[in-house]
Amino acid sequence: MERRGHLQYRDLGRSGLKVSAFGLGVMTFGGQTLEDDAMRQLDMAHDAGVILFDTAENYPIPTGPETQGRSEEVLGRWIASRGLRDKVIVATKVAGPGNAAGDMTHIRGPERRLDRANIRQAVEDSLRRLGTDYIDLYQLHWPERAVTTLGRSRYSHLPDAPEQVPLGETLAVLGELVDEGKVRAIGVCNESPWGAMAYLRLAEAGGLPRIAAIQNSYSLLDRYFELGLAETSMREGLGLLAYSPLARGTLTGKYAGGASGQSKGFAARMLSENKQRAIAAYGEVARAHGLEPAHMALAFAKAQPFMASVLMAASSVDQLRENLGAIELSLPKEAVQAINAIHDANPNPK
Repeated sequence: MERRGHLQYRDLGRSGLKVSAFGLGVMTFGGQTLEDDAMRQLDMAHDAGVILFDTAENYPIPTGPETQGRSEEVLGRWIASRGLRDKVIVATKVAGPGNAAGDMTHIRGPERRLDRANIRQAVEDSLRRLGTDYIDLYQLHWPERAVTTLGRSRYSHLPDAPEQVPLGETLAVLGELVDEGKVRAIGVCNESPWGAMAYLRLAEAGGLPRIAAIQNSYSLLDRYFELGLAETSMREGLGLLAYSPLARGTLTGKYAGGASGQSKGFAARMLSENKQRAIAAYGEVARAHGLEPAHMALAFAKAQPFMASVLMAASSVDQLRENLGAIELSLPKEAVQAINAIHDANPNPK
């Protein structure tokens, strides 16, 4: 395992690529995060050793036709202006129809699928916006089918669902893009154990590229990855790129019971009592060990054996500076034991 300063570099599956143990997600860049602030964040992250930068064709969030693609454009301008293309790992995504982001017909219309025509058009558009001739990691943003990894609490099999693009067709066009040098490695997002294994079986049978990574949510409040995908990840050499490691900021402690009235209002509206109990308990562990709650949450995610990179996302330079404090942190065994005891008593609280 390599290091730059205090930041580790890890294998991205079996792709031959190395990624930093923390990456930067740029989903707000070009939208709520203005370009000047975005450039400062990118500089700050890279100065700290971050080399993985994750975006998508539909970013920034919230999505809309007026801003679609701007996150890739901002990232591309930063890379070009700093002369860093061969020194960073650029990850982006193609949007399929099975998304949780609402209507996005402004992206290739209502027939947006994970088929050859859509993926090829998406890649060309992303390459243009990024100002590059290759993408290091190209990911499928959502499966076309309904999966529990997008927040559903149980799986419902829908035999009469609309016909989906065969996974083999999706993988075949990704393989073409790898052969052409436009993509170096491929990955999936919001995927299930069945989906990951299906892509791996197809790759082996057809001599096609293996998926190198799975980008799913993972945090102290959301450890569903450990129920099935962790074993898949470890046995098949797939790295997790973890998004939302601070559970939309709730693990920072700013929504704790003693916070301002505004924060209490957020907690009352958005957080169940079950989640609030878990957050409070994790906060007590952090305080007992002299840790910032956000640092503890990020360090716990980083320490998981299936983790390739934890994707930080910050709406401001100050927020990113605070999160980067977790880079050097390794949790004491007693803190990890206390965290796991809380999880075992109240797993993945709803």
